[in-house]
Amino acid sequence: MALDNLDDAIMLSALQHYSYCPRQCALIHMEQEFSDNVHTMRGHAVHERVDAPGYDLRPGMRIERALPIWSERLGLVGRCDIVEFDSTGVPCPVEYKHGPRRVRAHDDVQLAAQALCLEEMTGKAVPRGAIYHHSARRRRDVLITDTLREMVTETVAAVRGMLKSRVLPPAVNDSRCKECSLNQICQPKAMTADSRFRALRASLFTEED
Repeated sequence: MALDNLDDAIMLSALQHYSYCPRQCALIHMEQEFSDNVHTMRGHAVHERVDAPGYDLRPGMRIERALPIWSERLGLVGRCDIVEFDSTGVPCPVEYKHGPRRVRAHDDVQLAAQALCLEEMTGKAVPRGAIYHHSARRRRDVLITDTLREMVTETVAAVRGMLKSRVLPPAVNDSRCKECSLNQICQPKAMTADSRFRALRASLFTEED
């Protein structure tokens, strides 16, 4: 897609949201709903240090902050918290997260999408990225594997299909919901209870027939 038509472009953050929970993604990017909780507020605080555009020079490295990125091939737009360019110009995206250091597939998909954007923009292969976990003050290196690249392509297609359909995915009411800032908007407990009731009623009517 051409970037002169941004109406169809998907935000990079939508990939992370969809990988975590399709319903969360739809509420934010389709219904334009959002609500802060303690977790998102901590995330905002962590990002304050990298949200201001600028750059730093270090020996053998240029560090760009809040760098706008895009991919015409995938139809993605967004920005990187940090991009480290080595002396040969090879970029390494670094995403800041407020939580403890642990592998989360939805974070890795978002990082891999940033890598694909940077490859298209710079013409250089991006073999790795990193996630800085602020709570642990530790950095986790992530290899941009073929598997991650395929996950990005599949997630982009899934998000685009969902946005085109305008259908809100069903609530799930599992362990993800506890920390979700959209819990009150989503109402997963009530929604899943209602769906179970409808299914039970339908099965009873079927048995009576």
